[in-house]
Amino acid sequence: MNLQNNKSQKKYLKIRLKKSLIGYPKDQKATAKALGLTRINRVVIKPDNPCIRGMIRKIQHLVEVSEVSA
Repeated sequence: MNLQNNKSQKKYLKIRLKKSLIGYPKDQKATAKALGLTRINRVVIKPDNPCIRGMIRKIQHLVEVSEVSA
């Protein structure tokens, strides 16, 4: 039963915008905005799934990511 409880516990990602978006391509700005990152040091909590991971990978040079459990 312990294994079942671990699977039901959702994981989240804490994402912080650490650099300005000025001077970066429009697609990277749009990705940051879609994640809810509009200002430097803004932090958002998003579910850990492949879609969010792909968005983070696209702007990995602009963000800081850490895992958080529910």
